[in-house]
Amino acid sequence: MNGIEYHIIEIIYGSSNDRRKGGIEVRKVAIVRGGLAKFGVRKATYKELAQEAGNAVFDDIPNLDKKDVDSLFLGSAGPDRFAFQCYPAPLVAEQVGVQPRNLIMRTELACASGQAAMRAAYASIAAGLSDIALVMGVEKMNTPNLAEAQTTMAAVMDREWDGVNGMSAPPFFAMIMQRHMYEYGTTREQIAKVSVKNHDNSASNPFAQFQQRFTIDDVIKSVEISKPIRLLDCSGITDGAAGIVMTTEEKAKEFTDTPVYIEGLGQCNMGSLVSNLPSLTTWESLKVAFRNALDMAGKGIMDMSFAEVHDCFTISEIVIYEDSGMCEKGQGGKHIEDGNPYVGGKLPVNTHGGLLGTGHPLGATSIAQTVEVIEQFRGEVPEERYVGGEWALTHNLSGNANVHSVLVMRRGG
Repeated sequence: MNGIEYHIIEIIYGSSNDRRKGGIEVRKVAIVRGGLAKFGVRKATYKELAQEAGNAVFDDIPNLDKKDVDSLFLGSAGPDRFAFQCYPAPLVAEQVGVQPRNLIMRTELACASGQAAMRAAYASIAAGLSDIALVMGVEKMNTPNLAEAQTTMAAVMDREWDGVNGMSAPPFFAMIMQRHMYEYGTTREQIAKVSVKNHDNSASNPFAQFQQRFTIDDVIKSVEISKPIRLLDCSGITDGAAGIVMTTEEKAKEFTDTPVYIEGLGQCNMGSLVSNLPSLTTWESLKVAFRNALDMAGKGIMDMSFAEVHDCFTISEIVIYEDSGMCEKGQGGKHIEDGNPYVGGKLPVNTHGGLLGTGHPLGATSIAQTVEVIEQFRGEVPEERYVGGEWALTHNLSGNANVHSVLVMRRGG
């Protein structure tokens, strides 16, 4: 193993409490602050969404000079098709007024594109390649023709096999819901509670796409999309953008009294084709990603104060409860029925409204989850959904739940 390979392994797997190994210094990474553009069906262009979120970021860090930002990492899943814009990273840099001199890149990992950007920024700062990085997530998903947007989403799957056979997200997650109800007796009412809870939370989030509350009956009687999935079981087609600034532990103190430290990272991929997945109702790659991230942080799932997870469909959150270890397998429906993932419960989940309530602008989703962590730790959210605490995690799944990505964060200051 050469020195470069060893260095990379140390960055990815090294303990956050023992950052010097083999004579290699791995710097501790902090998130300073962040900002959002309003999520929803927007008339704003891709550029304008980037400008709006970029302005919000720098407004939140008044003593950061844009010229000191040396790197830009852009999470953007589909601008090539949605916005007809290839090569978006330099474009976004220009729109927000930074001139990266160390690193600039776009990351793409479907729904986890934003977290992929954060992971790249983390590695570059830990390795000393960047000092102050702007991490942006931008997605313009609403096109004049909804069929065009849906065709783009279907291209996330293996296009020659799953995609052309109609295996876009709603039919795939409908199969998961059917199978989970069959295997574990999960009820339609229990699954609907996920939507009710998350829309309750997004109702007090001014940046959310959906700020309306719903009942279980509303969810179950909403328009059928792919049996048994209904409209209110689905996250939206969303335009939006978000940004954060990441830097070293030392520099973070110049910009905030409440830095957020990344203490654990986990990621795992198993398969691609739907027919090759190990299971529909047990996501083995999720288990690996959660375990690796929590082990790196030296924490268990129930040590978290709250969790922001990838509820692209209601059934997703049910499976995440189970495979992350929040409850026993098959008990996800009972877990929410007992009130555990609500604000005030054992482990609140999706306090900002999740993807169901806030919206899901692919590349911006992960960054928006992180902004919620920052604001919770700073006590800057409405009292009705305030949790605060010291530890939190964010989770994203990609594609047909074959890739899972997890970040564990700690409140500093």
